[in-house]
Amino acid sequence: MKKKLLSSILLVILASLIPLKKAFSQEEQTVAANDISEDELLPNYQYEYIPDFTYAEIDKRVKAMDMEMSFELNDQVFSFIQYFAVRNRDYTKMVMARKDLFFPLFDETMVKHEMPLEIKYLAIIESGLDPQIRSRVGAMGLWQFMPATGGMYGMRINSDVDDRMDPDHSTESAAKYLKSLYRMFGDWEVAMSAYNCGPGNVRKAIRRSGGKKTFWEIYNYLPKETRSYIPQFQAMLYLLNHLEEHNFHLEEPTYAIAHEKIRFNRAFELSKLAELTNLCVADLERLNPSIKNQKVPDSNRSMAIRIPKGKSAYVTENLAWFTDSLSNPTTQLLASVDEPEVIRKTSSSESTRVQSSIYKVRPGDVLGTIANRNGVTVTALKEWNNLSSNLIKVGQELKISSATKSTIAQVSTNSGGKNLYIVQPGDSLWIISKKTPGLTVEQIKRLNNLNNNTIKPGQRLIIS
Repeated sequence: MKKKLLSSILLVILASLIPLKKAFSQEEQTVAANDISEDELLPNYQYEYIPDFTYAEIDKRVKAMDMEMSFELNDQVFSFIQYFAVRNRDYTKMVMARKDLFFPLFDETMVKHEMPLEIKYLAIIESGLDPQIRSRVGAMGLWQFMPATGGMYGMRINSDVDDRMDPDHSTESAAKYLKSLYRMFGDWEVAMSAYNCGPGNVRKAIRRSGGKKTFWEIYNYLPKETRSYIPQFQAMLYLLNHLEEHNFHLEEPTYAIAHEKIRFNRAFELSKLAELTNLCVADLERLNPSIKNQKVPDSNRSMAIRIPKGKSAYVTENLAWFTDSLSNPTTQLLASVDEPEVIRKTSSSESTRVQSSIYKVRPGDVLGTIANRNGVTVTALKEWNNLSSNLIKVGQELKISSATKSTIAQVSTNSGGKNLYIVQPGDSLWIISKKTPGLTVEQIKRLNNLNNNTIKPGQRLIIS
């Protein structure tokens, strides 16, 4: 009995020696709860619904498609449909955003060469519709031409210009090459395989197969990379015609810039053209992806430059002035009038007239159509209205601006009684001659002992 009592007392003593944690009060719980942000409490449901589909459903849709080319659904094609519709949806969305930039051009070219319209989907597998993409082996552009093949089709390739990145030139060349391969093999799928791995490898596969003629008959004898080439092409062909069924919706579309082609027949820099036309250099680069380093070299002086349609009429009407001014650097003075002069009368006025209008967004409007309708670019619209994305809403008011400069000629008289003209920014000898009736460029050069057309703002020129 005594032993039990002693054991109980020892347990009580030991328990009293164990340190207890401080109690967590209700007040402290309230403070802790207040420290948690609302974002941490709210559930995060950032997921994308991806519809389920079966082989039988895809097969039914494929058979209902109206196509010029044969399309055989099998396990290889089905696996790539799963890949682009489920595992790599981002690639499909990227292609969706770009296709309207190039598909109208592709369709026009395919019709011109009497080719199946489905061929256009091949560019998706080649380049992802990126005109400036370069492969690890040196192929370039929408249709991934190697330098040698590009040269065969008249593409100029140098340090400043690469025609393989020109959408028009490369698409025309791709159509001609594919048409020649079709004439060689008599089957579009086999022709596309030859486009990928070369006609020599396809001939070898045909020999090894015992003389078979279709893609799936020679499939096992083709290079490994080419075996997946046609299945990927057919997977994209199916998906881009069934976007709704796989819950693909375009959120940020990319709009083509309406444009005209103009030849300036001289070497120049895009920054100079942008300065003279009040255009954005980025828009000029986007319209002319084959121009590298923002420069048209003398060797490519005859190339046609794409100009936004809103400015093309103005540039065409004043082409002589633009041609003269493009090669007119404004940082170097090569000739001047050295005689002393007394300024008796000077009149000058340079003003910038900014005209702006307000456009109210209507149902169905997007920035691309608003820009085209008003002859401006999407980039300019976003800049004028401080827009960080292409999203607009019905009823929103957009500012559309246009600026024009008007300069009244600065004319003075020197001590010898000669009329002098003070050169203004953007002036060229041609412009000055048009401001003075009866005066020609050659007369100005003779009066001022000029050996070329180079002039500088602030320079005084004798005009009579």
